[in-house]
Amino acid sequence: MPAKILIVTGDAAESLEVMYPYQRLREEGYDVDIAAPSRKTLRFVVHDFEPGYDTYTEKPGYTWPADLSFAEVDPGGYVALVIPGGRAPEYLRNDPELRKILKAFFDADKPVAQICHGPLLTAAIDTLRGRRVTAYPALEPDMQAAGASFQDTETVTDGTLVSARAWPDHPSWMREFIKVLRTKAPVN
Repeated sequence: MPAKILIVTGDAAESLEVMYPYQRLREEGYDVDIAAPSRKTLRFVVHDFEPGYDTYTEKPGYTWPADLSFAEVDPGGYVALVIPGGRAPEYLRNDPELRKILKAFFDADKPVAQICHGPLLTAAIDTLRGRRVTAYPALEPDMQAAGASFQDTETVTDGTLVSARAWPDHPSWMREFIKVLRTKAPVN
């Protein structure tokens, strides 16, 4: 049976930041489940960078069914975790079931990939203190407040934690995450 990877997300997640790792990790041979606050059809968004805007714009994105709810997740059944960005992390960080899942992955030192606003989740459970990370650049103060050393670069790997700024950094992000996976959680 192939090793399993969990993606945790919710409505208003960035479409590309969910779908790219979902497809890329399946291509590597992993089974991938998407968990959300409840089993439902999730509504993702597209964040884009357009001339004349001070920040990204947001448009409706893909819809995709959640495989299971956070309450149904057994972290022990997964070898790694992916945390997409978008607006979803802003409200997901308050979910007690998700906080338990995140803590279990970090306590077991399993590989974790986070991108964009995803580090808001790992900051909320106090797992970034003393670590090097990147995130969407506007989150630099949040990362510093969480005790992390923020680096404005495509991808930062700190042990089993691999972080990236946003979807334009996908190739570097997944390349580095797969290196960690091949060492710590190879496909069975």
